[in-house]
Order: sequence, then C-alpha cells, then structure tokens
Amino acid sequence: MTKRVAIFISGGGSNMVKLLESMTGDHPARPCVVLSNNPRAVGLERAEARGVPTEVVRHQPFGKDRDAFEHAVTGAISEHAPDIICLAGFMRKLTAGFVDPWRGRMLNIHPSLLPKYKGLHTHRRVLEAGDALHGCTVHEVTPALDDGPILGQAQVPVLPDDTEGSLAARVLVQEHRLYPTVLERFVRGDRRQVLLT
Repeated sequence: MTKRVAIFISGGGSNMVKLLESMTGDHPARPCVVLSNNPRAVGLERAEARGVPTEVVRHQPFGKDRDAFEHAVTGAISEHAPDIICLAGFMRKLTAGFVDPWRGRMLNIHPSLLPKYKGLHTHRRVLEAGDALHGCTVHEVTPALDDGPILGQAQVPVLPDDTEGSLAARVLVQEHRLYPTVLERFVRGDRRQVLLT
C-alpha cells in the first residue's frame, strides 16, 4: 500500500523539492501535504506548483505555548492523513507530545555527521574544529534535539580554502542525494544505514 508523506518546511524547501521529485513511478510513497510555520516560505509556492496541497500554521500567535502550536499542526495535517512526516528545514523544535505518537514514522535531515554538531551553525563549527570530513545525516526523530536512530549519512571533504558558504553548498548537494534515498528505503521497511560519499 502506498504511504502518504507530509513534509514540514520553513524556507525555500530545496530538500522538499527533491523528495517530491523522487516520489513518482514505482516509489512506495506519495506526498500528501507540505506544511510550513512561515506563510512566506518560498517552498510553499514550489509545492503548489507541483500540485501538492499546502498548509500554514504560524507559530507566533501561540507565543511560548508549544503544545497549542503543535495541536494546531496536528489539526492541519489530519485531513491529509499522512503515514510519515519528513522534516526538511522545519525550524521549530517539536516536543515529546508531538513526536512520541509519530515515533518510528518521522524523519529529519541535519547538516552534520551526527552525533557531531547537533543544533545550529554546523558548517562554522566544523571549520573551527579543523575537521577533515563534514556531511549530513538523515535520522528518525525523537524528542531530543537532532537525536534518534541514524538511517543514512553522506560525507564531503573539508577543503583548505572552504568558507561556511562553500561548505554548506557542497553539503546541500549531498542532502539532495541522501534524503530521497533514505526515504525510499525507509518506506520499504529498510532501516539499515546507508553511507554516500
């Protein structure tokens, strides 16, 4: 049976686009909705242009009441009946109250080789540390930040003249390869780690 995938974004949605493009032909999943907390997210237009329904739940009206925000998100996606959620640049930390019911059915992509460099500014931190390798990780989501079982990673070498921008651009290329690869395997029930180089 084809699985229904909801994708959460906050910005341009380049990873979302790659996921949408991958879910065709004999792929075992199809997108059912793209949700954003940012009504001006360019990714919403990109999803609509591809015929995918969109929903917006702004977080600002809820202030610090994360539970109320997440309740609204649940309401917004419920009519689309997703089986899986893919976080693709969704810049809101989700609480256990939202994550736990989706445990084992929610994926995230993070721009570092987890467990290194959880959180923000990963490219800067890699350069400051003098690491030789950087990359990205797709993992199952748990209530802990950038935690959960790792499903796949893609590596890039750190070059001597790299800046945050150049490094981020090369990692993004790998993100676009890794996320669709992992999602298809995940939907088919394959949770073995994949490594792209």
